[in-house]
Amino acid sequence: MTAESSDVILDRMMALHPKIIDLTLDRVWRLLAALDNPQTKLPPVIHIAGTNGKGSTQAMIRAGLEGVGLTAHAYTSPHLARFHERIRLAGSLISEAELTAVLDECYAANGGEDITYFEITTCAALLAFARTRADYTLLEVGLGGRLDATNVVEQPAVTVITPVSIDHEQFLGDTLGKIAAEKAGIIKPGVPCIVGPQEDEALEVIEYTAARLGAPLMVHGHHWHVHKENGRLVYQDETGLRDLPLPNLLGAHQILNAGAALAVLRHLNLGDAAYEAAVTKADWPARMQRLKTGPLVEQAPEAELWLDGGHNAAAGVALADLLSTLPKKPTHMICGMLNTKDVTGYLGPLAKQADSLTAVTIPGEKNTLPAEDTAAAAARVNLPAATADSVAGALHAIIDKDPQARVLICGSLYLAGNILRENG
Repeated sequence: MTAESSDVILDRMMALHPKIIDLTLDRVWRLLAALDNPQTKLPPVIHIAGTNGKGSTQAMIRAGLEGVGLTAHAYTSPHLARFHERIRLAGSLISEAELTAVLDECYAANGGEDITYFEITTCAALLAFARTRADYTLLEVGLGGRLDATNVVEQPAVTVITPVSIDHEQFLGDTLGKIAAEKAGIIKPGVPCIVGPQEDEALEVIEYTAARLGAPLMVHGHHWHVHKENGRLVYQDETGLRDLPLPNLLGAHQILNAGAALAVLRHLNLGDAAYEAAVTKADWPARMQRLKTGPLVEQAPEAELWLDGGHNAAAGVALADLLSTLPKKPTHMICGMLNTKDVTGYLGPLAKQADSLTAVTIPGEKNTLPAEDTAAAAARVNLPAATADSVAGALHAIIDKDPQARVLICGSLYLAGNILRENG
């Protein structure tokens, strides 16, 4: 009998609960108990929540740890091309055999009970982490924090809250304060929390939560500072100043993400080699990534092709800021978005940096926003818009008019995943 592939098991797991998102920890606690509580057997945990910058911050922390010879498990979501990207065991993507084994074990232990896809796959990741030696475990929150499936570690080594902004209002609340309260749910009694740049409304909630739990805070702008100066990154906290290269991940927002990562590594007292590796060796696909190989590049050999998976209003601001720093060149967007996102809020800042937008429907994604709706949103912010049946079709129309254009494929990590699968 041939063993089932991880894809087959994952498809079966999708049927265990009618909702994709249903925030509660009850089902997770039940399954973890059936698995003999792997969450209590993890290497020291660094738990990361926030609206923007979680993945980039995690990638920089991992690069810093690995830069001094330490190993780290890492859990992130969603994946781009393959599910295996979500689970790194001691620095390497989980193998097909290891993934299949823990998925099978979790499916059997669940006994057919209701559980969401994210919940059961998070339990599988924790099970794999508990069975593999590493120096640290990096856990990225999937959605929110308080009721997220990753929020099951009672005593992490440190928690991190990256910038909080409006997103997922239907699940987390319709004000910045309510959303910040959900993110602050990862703060634990007595556990230090690194806090990235925040609006006052969000910071007030985070500070209140930390004070109630007796958790020391290290807050951007108060306890640590980071900025660009003379083509370098300058980081400063109460222990002194560090002059470092700029992050290899592009954009002014990555300087702030680097600051949070450096604050974690400084708290762990890992030294200059870790700090330099964090900013120079991080790898995080689909964050203003230049495409250099694949069919799209072959289709447009003279064009400048970029890929970015940011998808909310804050990501639109960050992306527009980055585009403003690039050499002036005709810039055209190919955009596909989900119907759960603030499309106008995302596109508004970008309208000032792009010459046109061609909207596409994300293939194979049931929550995709129809291309016509994305184009209509672009028109509302005075961005000339058209639609196309595919990214390749959109690219053809753009380069037919300007073979050397800058083309930015953007709007959703799900669209980015499709592109990377075909052009990775």
